[in-house]
Amino acid sequence: MLLKSYLQDTWVAPTATDASTAHVRDAVTGEPVCRVSSTGLDLAAAFDHARLAGGQALRALTFHQRADLLDAVAAAVRARREELYALSTRAGATLADARYDVDGGIRVLRDYANRTRAELPDAPHLLEGPAERLARGEDFLGVHLVTPSPGLMLQVNAFNFPVWAPLEKLAQALSAGLPSVIKPATPTAYLTEHLVRIVTDAGVLPPGSLQLVVGSVRPALDLLQEQDVLSFTGSAATARTLRTHPHLVARSVRFNAEADSVNAIVLAPDVRPGTPLFEAFVREVVTEMTVKAGQKCTAIRRVIVPREHEAAALDAIASELAGVSIGNPAAEGVRMGAVVSLAQRDDVRRAVRRIAQSGRFVHGDPDKVRVVDADPRRGAFLDTLLVSADPEAAAPHEVEPFGPAATVLAYRDTAHAVDLVVRGRGSLAASIVGDDLAWTTAFLGDTAPWHGRLHLMDSANMTQTTGHGSPLPALRHGGPGRAGGGSEMGGTRGVLDLMQRTALQASPRLLDALRTP
Repeated sequence: MLLKSYLQDTWVAPTATDASTAHVRDAVTGEPVCRVSSTGLDLAAAFDHARLAGGQALRALTFHQRADLLDAVAAAVRARREELYALSTRAGATLADARYDVDGGIRVLRDYANRTRAELPDAPHLLEGPAERLARGEDFLGVHLVTPSPGLMLQVNAFNFPVWAPLEKLAQALSAGLPSVIKPATPTAYLTEHLVRIVTDAGVLPPGSLQLVVGSVRPALDLLQEQDVLSFTGSAATARTLRTHPHLVARSVRFNAEADSVNAIVLAPDVRPGTPLFEAFVREVVTEMTVKAGQKCTAIRRVIVPREHEAAALDAIASELAGVSIGNPAAEGVRMGAVVSLAQRDDVRRAVRRIAQSGRFVHGDPDKVRVVDADPRRGAFLDTLLVSADPEAAAPHEVEPFGPAATVLAYRDTAHAVDLVVRGRGSLAASIVGDDLAWTTAFLGDTAPWHGRLHLMDSANMTQTTGHGSPLPALRHGGPGRAGGGSEMGGTRGVLDLMQRTALQASPRLLDALRTP
């Protein structure tokens, strides 16, 4: 099957030869799923359609009317989410993984709809006040006007969240009056394609407000203009290339990157093995290693523990991992499925071997895995891989095995722990587990500038936490340095980030007119 793209409100097939297509295979069985290509697609016309038809329609709506669109999209996806669950098994996802992706996307849409109505006016724009008096009299005032940009958002998404990622970006973009062109990652493009079919079948969005390009959009980068936004999720290496793309630089195209990072969890010295908080820490590590087979940009890669508790942490995590059943995600009792492809499996193997050069494997073998109801030679299966490594080695802080793998690193004292965390050079998220308030507050003061989000778990909240790896619509998702330096979500702040803020110097009568819908 050759996937189609959705351009100018029509499903369009590429004019591709077999040599110009990418072949996508089932992560569990190795059977062909689809072929992907963008050869022959008129992306210039599609972008014009987004800006003219989609953008004009969305900009004419108020914030509250755009919120109604989000609710309509959420209802359409929810009504057919079982189809997405079933299709997700082909990407190696268990039902829990699929719900994390699909239901998470629905929740973001609904959250943004509710927040937009509660926090933004029933108007197409926002006048940020109070007004500043700019002269001795009271008839010359200054405020900021926030208006929709007459451009588009080009979404370039990663393979790991083929439903949540486009819906999360769409929630912000639609709220801001910005049409979206979605470019899914090839290994799971068939899932995003089905998502877009669900939304377009429902007919709930204005023409031109949502389009899909399956295949490469590299030539399309030269089509982006000053009012457009390129929202990228993927590797740090690709983010660096995009950031310096000559056309993007020349046109000052807004670029937002959410890249990979070697996220850490830190066990504070006061947490003793065998205590409920220690056990919660172990569960958090194992959860992050196994949900979506560790293929989350926020997953824990470095487990930083006091040297005196290193052996206990390794034993406890390995013991918990031993109970994780791996195999066909449709089989009963399977807790972890396959990674997305054989190429991804091989990438993880190379990464963990490099990290283990300074230490040893405590649990798992990168070359062997026992699987349930599947052929380990055809499917992209990996064992859960726990490594104990030298904390002074470079690899644990530089190499990200994007799969079910984590590395335990022992610290001598607080200063050493801070140093180890910072060696990640910027992360999306980190967790600190401990009850000692003085230690935790001092530690987060030194590490917060290097993270987009800090998850602080103690005995009071350990039964209520949403988890280390779960981005939430109300909170910023992104991180400094290696993590890309970008920002997504963050409530309505993220909506306004996609709009143009213009300083106005005017009389009170004009400002009053702008405030009146």
